[in-house]
Amino acid sequence: MADVLPPSYREARQAFLEAADAAGARVTTTPHPRRGLDGEDLAVDVAEVGPPDARDLVVIVSGTHGVEGYLGSALQTQHLRSLAGADQGGPTLVFVHALNPYGFSWVRRVNEDNVDLNRNFIDWSQPPVANLEYAELADTLVPGDWSEGTQERTLVTMAAKLEEVGIARLQQIVSGGQYSHATGVFYGGAGPVWANDWLRAFLGDRLEGVARAAIIDLHTGLGPWGHGELISSEAPGTPLHDRQVAWWSDVTSLHDGSSVSAELSGDWLAAAPGFAPGTEVTGIAIEYGT
Repeated sequence: MADVLPPSYREARQAFLEAADAAGARVTTTPHPRRGLDGEDLAVDVAEVGPPDARDLVVIVSGTHGVEGYLGSALQTQHLRSLAGADQGGPTLVFVHALNPYGFSWVRRVNEDNVDLNRNFIDWSQPPVANLEYAELADTLVPGDWSEGTQERTLVTMAAKLEEVGIARLQQIVSGGQYSHATGVFYGGAGPVWANDWLRAFLGDRLEGVARAAIIDLHTGLGPWGHGELISSEAPGTPLHDRQVAWWSDVTSLHDGSSVSAELSGDWLAAAPGFAPGTEVTGIAIEYGT
């Protein structure tokens, strides 16, 4: 797989746009306000294949966590290449390339504000829920300097916390989301960020008049190498989770301990049905283990 992964955001974007052109896709581009690692333009590019007025859509998103866009872009580009000259029946395919282009280009998980997009989609009309246990570890996880002494202190402190609470609880404390330490890890922000505003507006507009939309959000990181785990943001027993299982069969959940991921605060797939209340939205994340 390594030989098909793009070496940079700039080359990934170029390959995606060339594949979209070859497939006869309709392409729209929204420029991002910041610049990339090499000074290049950044943007969210959307390529659509199929009737513009289709009642059924499949939306495939890459780069929610910027650096994970390398694989997501490769999958989207390969899919578009396979559509060149092919029969374009079935639901319309909507490829959203690089939801977080800044993180993609700068090889970072987070965006230009050090915000993890999958912790930013909370209800900002209410105060964020405090993660008090994260606050206790904040200076250990992200010390003021990264000397040999602080590294040793971090290792010892985290090992003690692991022994105290176990791996699952520690993963939840650290990665579930926090809103108090702007330079910390898994930071959810202080309000909606650029990509949050863009995604809400885009899906709210694009899904108007659409009956059903499947959303597939491409991720990498957790789990066995190369295995793609289908992760639901919904609790088992809910109608949406039942539909996800009916569609995709082998689905884990963030809410019952079956997933490699901790339960998240503010992930966007959980919020997506609210972007277009008139559309049946069924979303899933695919986490390819690295």
